[in-house]
Amino acid sequence: MTISLFMYKEGWIVVMEIIPGFSLYRGLYEFGQYVYAGKSMGTTGMKSSNLDDSLNGMRGVLIIMVVEWAILLPLAFCVDQVLSLGGGFKKNPFFFLGCFKKRAVSLRRYSFGRQRSKVVEMDIPDNYVQREAVEQLLLEPIANEVILSDNLKKVYHGKDGNPEKLAVRGLSLAIPKGQCFGMLGPNGAGKTSFLSMMIGLIPPTSGTAYVHGMDIKTDMDAIYTNMGVCTQHDLLWETLTGREHLLFYGRLKNLTVTELLTAVDDSLKSVKLFHGGVGDKQVGKYSGGMKRRLSVAISLIGDPKVVFMDEPSTGLDLASRNNLWSVVKEAKRNRAIILTTHSTEEAEVLCDRLGIFVDGGFQCLGNPKELKDRYGGTYVLTMTTSSENEQEVEQLVQRLSPNASRIYHILGTQKFEDTGFPSKVLSFITTI
Repeated sequence: MTISLFMYKEGWIVVMEIIPGFSLYRGLYEFGQYVYAGKSMGTTGMKSSNLDDSLNGMRGVLIIMVVEWAILLPLAFCVDQVLSLGGGFKKNPFFFLGCFKKRAVSLRRYSFGRQRSKVVEMDIPDNYVQREAVEQLLLEPIANEVILSDNLKKVYHGKDGNPEKLAVRGLSLAIPKGQCFGMLGPNGAGKTSFLSMMIGLIPPTSGTAYVHGMDIKTDMDAIYTNMGVCTQHDLLWETLTGREHLLFYGRLKNLTVTELLTAVDDSLKSVKLFHGGVGDKQVGKYSGGMKRRLSVAISLIGDPKVVFMDEPSTGLDLASRNNLWSVVKEAKRNRAIILTTHSTEEAEVLCDRLGIFVDGGFQCLGNPKELKDRYGGTYVLTMTTSSENEQEVEQLVQRLSPNASRIYHILGTQKFEDTGFPSKVLSFITTI
C-alpha cells in the first residue's frame, strides 16, 4: 500500500514537471538539498554519480527539461512570427515550409507577369506621374531602383468610437542608387509611419514595397542585412560606450574582425566622436547631440545599401549639423537614402529629390530647385535705422537689388520685397 501510494505521488510529480516552472523548481530544490546535506557530511553537494539516485529524481528532471526546450523553444518562435506580438509583419502559420524550397541565387526581380490595377490620382499631377513610373518599373525584368514603393497604405483603425486614421495614402515612389530622397512635412503628416513600414516595424494595410527586389512583406529578414536605420528617437544603451554600440551593430552586418575595427574607427571619426576618448565613454554621459551623431554612425556602419533617417539633425548645433550633412552627402554616393526633416535648408543641401508630405501623401515632388522655382514666393527684407538714414538705406537696397520694392515704411523701419535678394544684400546685412 505504501509502495503504490509512493508511485502514485511520483506519477503526479512527473505530470506537474511537464510545466517548465515546476521542473525548474524541482531541480533547484534537489540541488539545494544536496548542498545542505553536504555541509554536515563534508561533501561539495550533488555529483554526476548522484543522478542515478532514484530518491532525487534528477535524471528525470533533466530529461524533461531537455524535451521541453526542444519543443517549446521552436513553438515560441513560431507563435511570435505568426501572431507578431511585438509588432511587425505577421507570417503564414506554415511559413517554415518555405525553408525547404530552393531559393534562387540571385535576388528576385520586379517582374511578376500579372495584371496590375491602376489607381489614378487626378488631383495631384506629381503623384500620378510617380505612380505611372512605378507601374512601368514593376513590369520590367530588371529595375535599377533600389527602393520601390507600390501603392503603400497604412490605416489605423479607430477604437472606442473614434474614426479611422489614414496615415499613408497609397504612396508610390521609386528611388535609384546614389540618390537621397527627402520627405519634408509637419508633425503628424505620416512620414514616420511610412518609414516604420519600410523597416518592418508595422505592416502596411495594403500595397507593398521592394528593396533590391525583395518584398518587405515576405523577405524582411534578408532586407535587414542591407539596411541601416536612424530612428527619430535614439535607441541606445546608457551603460555601453559609443565604440561598443558600433561593434555590436557591426557584428550584425557580418563584418570580419579587421573590417569591423576599421569601420568603427572610421565611423567615430566621421561624426567627431573619436578624439579625446569620447567614443570610449558611456553613452549615458553623452549630450543629446552626441547621441544623435552616434545614431547616424550606427545607421551607416557595415556599408548598407539602403538607409532610412528620421530627422537625423534634430537637436544639433550649427557646427555639428554641418558636419553631419557632410557625412550624409558622402554616404549617399553608393546607396539610396530616405530622409525626413522639418528643415527646408537641410532638404535643399542633402536631397537630390524632395517630396512635400502632408496628410498622408505627397503634395508635390521634384528636385529642390524645381520646387522652389515652381512654388517659391518672395523674400522680405526688413531694415530699421534712424529716420534721417531712410533715404540712404532705400538707395542702397535698390542698388544691390534693382527689382526690390518697398512695401512698408514707418518711423525708420522699412520692408523690401523681392523674389530673390542677391548675396550682396545678405552679406551687407551680416556685416552691419
